[in-house]
Parts: sequence; structure tokens; C-alpha cells
Amino acid sequence: MTNDSYTRTITALAWCLAWGEKHNLVQDKLTTLHQIQQALQKGQDVPESIKSIVQQAQRLYEIPKDYTPKTLNELKEKEDYLKLWEDKTRIGLVYGGATKIKQYVFEAAKLPDIRGASALLDRINLVDLRAFFGYYNKQDSSLVENIEQWLDTNFPNLRKALIPELIIYSTGGSILAFCPAAFVDDLANAIEKRYTHETLTANSCAVGDTFKLLEFRFGLLQDKIEDTFWFDKYEKNQDNPIIRAYFDQSEVNDPFERFQNRKNFNELVGKLANQFTQRRNGNKLPQKELAKERPSRCYPPIFETHPYLQRDESDRRSAIMKVEFPNSRFLSEPLARKRLVGEIAKRESSRAWYDNANLEWEPFDIPSWVNKFKEFLNEGDNQQLASRYYGDVNKKLVEEARSLREIASASNPSGFVAYIYADGNNMGGYIRQKIKTPQDYRLFSEDIFTATEKSVYKALAQYLHPYKYTPDAKSSRTNKEAVLIHPFEIITIGGDDVLLVVPANKALEISKAIGDEFEDILWRTGRYSLQQTTPNLLAHRYTTGNIPPASKCLLSMSTGVLITAQDTPIYYADKLVSQLLKSAKKYAKELKKDHKYYGGTVDFLVMKAVTMISSNIKEFREQGLIKNKDGESKLKLYASPYTLYELGGLLETAKAFKQAEFPRSQLYQIRSLLERGKRTAILNYRYFRIRLTNETAKQELKDKFELAWCDALTNNGNIAPWLSDIASIRRNLLLLIFLEASPPEEFRSHYIVLTLLKKYTYETIWRELVDLYPFIAEAADNTDESIQSTAPEVRQ
Repeated sequence: MTNDSYTRTITALAWCLAWGEKHNLVQDKLTTLHQIQQALQKGQDVPESIKSIVQQAQRLYEIPKDYTPKTLNELKEKEDYLKLWEDKTRIGLVYGGATKIKQYVFEAAKLPDIRGASALLDRINLVDLRAFFGYYNKQDSSLVENIEQWLDTNFPNLRKALIPELIIYSTGGSILAFCPAAFVDDLANAIEKRYTHETLTANSCAVGDTFKLLEFRFGLLQDKIEDTFWFDKYEKNQDNPIIRAYFDQSEVNDPFERFQNRKNFNELVGKLANQFTQRRNGNKLPQKELAKERPSRCYPPIFETHPYLQRDESDRRSAIMKVEFPNSRFLSEPLARKRLVGEIAKRESSRAWYDNANLEWEPFDIPSWVNKFKEFLNEGDNQQLASRYYGDVNKKLVEEARSLREIASASNPSGFVAYIYADGNNMGGYIRQKIKTPQDYRLFSEDIFTATEKSVYKALAQYLHPYKYTPDAKSSRTNKEAVLIHPFEIITIGGDDVLLVVPANKALEISKAIGDEFEDILWRTGRYSLQQTTPNLLAHRYTTGNIPPASKCLLSMSTGVLITAQDTPIYYADKLVSQLLKSAKKYAKELKKDHKYYGGTVDFLVMKAVTMISSNIKEFREQGLIKNKDGESKLKLYASPYTLYELGGLLETAKAFKQAEFPRSQLYQIRSLLERGKRTAILNYRYFRIRLTNETAKQELKDKFELAWCDALTNNGNIAPWLSDIASIRRNLLLLIFLEASPPEEFRSHYIVLTLLKKYTYETIWRELVDLYPFIAEAADNTDESIQSTAPEVRQ
């Protein structure tokens, strides 16, 4: 906990207590409240008239963090704690943000519209909602002035009741904030209305409730404190399914620790999260006494259409304009806003088409992720990284990529892009067990957002370089002269999730770097270190002379990577990469449960034709890539997902294949023979390998493929191109332990071998190696260290 976070929390609680539960305050009291704010910021004494209020807030945080009484009588005996409960003044807590984000962002099919939708939501999340509380940067002053006018018009007096210290967190597309009790509904309504006012069609939801001061430390309490469900009742009823579901945590066995982890500030947030889900689904929440009924969310924003009117490109709303971009397009107002914001985010100059439509809405300045990337490289600690990225290119000449075609042109081979979708692991469990106070939430949110953002920027700078793009006839650029571009598109970075588009040949390196750097940044804070330091040997199938690194951070990141052609519909690519992320996260959960592996995982797919997958990836793999040729043994013709350590090994193996000049025709032939059975594939692989003429390459292949991946389970040989499935190892280890005491000695070894052969699952990385082969540069041609091949002619 930092002193700044503590001071902000005390200021927020004191502000809400001093404001009370009235809508309007006289000017003298408002002035006194601002004196509290300034005095606490500077560490000075507050006015005597309201010193007792500040002391109340401070007294709450003098309660030891790990203290939870086992009985309510024990709590009642603490006179200071009971005084906090007896104070009837309630404090508001509001939680809200955008919902069904992908439905809004990927409603349009073209990248400029998707970029604009994402940028507009990012601006509302990171600028507008914070500006409600007077928290903003100087460069946003014109936008903030507009927001303040809008707020004063729609919600009079709300702005006076909000100060920056009330924000607990406002990243990742949502906001959690304190609020004077009288303005809870106003603030929740303002959050929802702002999203609708700016986007017209995006869904949002916000809820709020009020709590007594002591509840911010011990969770929800009944009006009669003795009626509260406390540990003594929990201990007697912990086998009740409902109670078990409410308190249960898979990694915690001690009942009191489970109770303690639940009964804190986290419980208040959990109540708001449940209300959020109910309201988001269109249900009506119970109305508070004497409170006005909030506007219903049963009916999301809708635009009427007519069968004889021209619709926009999404085919959902009536068009209001026809624009040349240079191709003619019909736009509705929501789509026009997305397009305009997309152009502003990419610093494209032309907006005459929007001005000619005489629409009143103005987007103001839109934050650009590429600008933030450039600011990151300009920081003093990152000069070496900037030099690596820019090389000897004039960074002022580098522009943002405007289309997938431009990003795909930077790939080798060209014409392919990769969608990277990453999301944090173990976040929910960590919050339940470790986050117990508002300042914990604030610090956690800042740490995660910083780690996510910086890990993305660093990975992009490490593996990409400005690319010289020459526009062709299909390019949307009117100027057809060569231009230097940043060869990536950051669609969104929100909280612990990331969605970006990069050249296909650098996708896996970037994904691995993001995962590694995310863990490393969090680990360096000292707040997320894992006590266990033993390497997770059984978590990895890649075995070399080096010992795999031990998991060192409690939190990590799983990633889905889809490598596909540039003309693949974006909404379809997003659907598939989301499935890959889901698969990677599932694998991470299994490894954590079975092997205490806390690190990241990656699942990827190379899709060279849109028609390759007709249903979903899971069904495609189960029905098309799992065979059963040798009796009962299963053959998995793929090995995804991978741990980050395994992914590094896979890339090294692919480079070894490239260096060995393994004939591509033979690569494809062995892939086709995998389906014929384990022995047939082994025989053909050995035949082709023995025919390699380069002895050095042959040894490299042996070291980095056969010995690294394909060790046999029952002897010292190898079963290349097959490898042992971890899940099968685990099942058979349990079987072997059982057999040690069961069959007679003379049958034991024979029975074990037969059992392994019949019930074992073999998998192979061969298909993935073949798919990656075109995207892997040979060691001599690797351009990571230099950008001379990308833009020598444009130096200035």
C-alpha cells in the first residue's frame, strides 16, 4: 500500500461523510469540504469543525488488515469499531461501464470503423468518466469543458459533489468510485447516458448502493448488527450448497480464511457486480426507499428503419449520407461517428465529408494508442528500445498504418496478418484472496493496466520496425508515393486484456514477449511474487539441457493468436481468436491445478483459407485432427496450446528446420502420413532425416526437435515426430503407482507396457511446424537486429 493511495482513500471517505446525504450544500460548507481535500493532500491539519469526520475515516484504517473477529460479540466489545457502525451517515459506491463491447466494435466490417468504435469507447473510459470527477490532463481541456457543460445541463449539482480522490479505479472499460450517498443514482445514470450520448448505440450499465463506514472494512452488515451472518453460523452451515458457493475458494482449505477473504470491501463490490449483471440483463432492481425510479435498461438504444429506405453498411440502421472514401459508402450517424473518430485517431486530415452533413456532434481529440507507443519510446529508460525500433529512420516521418493491407505487406510472406487477443490469468482468484480494501483495488488496477500497456509496447518495439509501404491501386491512400508506417494496429488495451493486429511472421514472438514481460513487470513490483521457486518440469513438454524457468509471478497472461489472410473478415477473425484465447485459458487453469504452473499459455492457428473451419476450432480439432489408428491409443495431430517456455522452444525448432533446409515437399508428405498411424509416421520421418546431406543441420534437428520434444516414455529413445501428452503422463503415473502393489511380478512390466500402448495419447507439433514454416526467417536472414531491409531509401 502506498501513502498516496491511503491518503486518497481517507480523503474520499471524509468527503462523503462530510457531504452527508443532501443534494445541495451551502457555499460555506462546500468551501470547508475543499479545505479538507487540500489539507489532506498536503498533509496539513484540517479545520477543527470537521476534524472528527476525518478521524472517523482514519480510525477505519487503523483496524489491522488481517483482523476479523470470530464472533460478533468480539466486534461489539471493540468500542471504537462500534462507534463507526453507530454513525448513520452512509457512503455511496458506484460501479459501471460499457457492456457487449464486441457487439458494438465489430458491428462494422472495415478496420477504420472498428478502430473508431474502439477509440471512442477508450476515450469515454479513460477521459470522459474521469472528467466527471475533475480528473483530466491539460491537453484534454477543450473536451473536458464540453463534458462539464453536458454534466451541468443533464445532472445539476453532480459535478460539485465529485472530486478526483473518489475514483477507486477507471481502467479496463469500467469504473468503481465512491460518491456522496445522495448522488449515487445520478452518477450511475450519468455514466450510462454518456455512453449513449457519445456512441448512440453502445450498451452500458451502471449501478450504485450506499453503505455504512464499518462495512467498508467488514463487508455487508445487517441494520441490527447481531443479525449478521457471521463466522459461527458459517462454520455450522458451510456444507450448505448455497453458503458453500458464496464463500468457497478452491485454493483455500481453512474455513475461517475463506470467511475472512469474503467479509471485507470485496463483498460490497461483489454485491454491485451482481446488481450490474441483473441490470445489464434488463431486470428491474429493487427500488430504494424514497428514491426515484431509475430509467429502465430493458430496451437498448434502437434506431427505426424502413423497408424502402437505404440502410448503412451494417444493414441495421437507415443511412443519412453517401460518402466517397474513395469508394462510395452509405453511412448512418452511429457509423459516421465511428468513421470520423477512426480518421482522427489515425491523424488523417480529411473530415469535410462529416462537416458537409451538418451534424452537431463533435468528437474532439481522440487518444491514439500509437501516440502512446511513441511516448513510451521517448521515455528516458527506453532510448535503447527506441533506437532498436527506429534504427536510422527519422521517426517524424513514420505514419500509422491505415489498413490491414498495409500491415500485411510488412509480413514475410506478405498478405498475412495475425490477430493477438490476450487476457490475464488468475485475476479473480487473486482479487478474492488478496484484495480487501479500496486502496488495494486502486493499486491493483493501476499495476495491471501499467503492466499490460508497457508489455505490449515493449514487445512491439522489440520485434517490429518501421516499414516502407508503397501504395498500390487498391490502397485507400490518395498519395501513391512510398511511406514509412508503424506496421501494427492496437485495437484496444483495457485492464488486463489486449487485442492487436501485427504482421503474421512476428506474431508468436510478440505474443511470447507480451506474456513474459507482463509477468516480469508485475513481479518487479514485489506485490505479486510467488513463493514457490521450483521449476514446473511436468508442465512443459519441451525438454532441453536447460531447466525451464520456475513460475515467479502469481498472475500471468494467456493469448490466442490467429494467423490469417489480410482479406479475412475481421468479425470472423475476432470470433476465432476469442476461441483460441478461451482454449489457452482453459489449458492454463489445468496446468495450475495439476502442476502449480502459474505462467502464461498461447494457443494459435494458421488459417490460410476462410473455408478451412466451418464450425468452431474445438470441433474442427476434435473431429478432424484426432485419430485412433493403433488400437486404443489416440493420435492428436496438433499440440496447441503451449506454455510460453514451450512456445519459445517451438520457434527454435522451426528455425532449426529452416536451417536444415528440410525439403518442403517432404514436410508436407510426412504431415499427410501422420494420419496413417504412429509407426508409419516415425519410419518416414527417420527415412527423410537420414537423407539430409548437411551433417550440422542434421545434428541441429536432432537436438532441437527429437531430443527436445520427442523422448519416449518407456525407454531412452525417441518417438519423433510424436511427443507425449502431459495429461496422459499424469493418468499413467497414477496407474503405475497403483500397479506397483497389484499384478504379480512376472506380469508387471509386460502389463504396464501394454497399458501404456493402449491408453496413451500421442500428439505432434509437426502440423504446426509445417504451418509456421513459411513465416520463419532463417537465422542468417533474421531482421530483428536491423531495419536496413525495411526502409533505407527514406532516411533524412
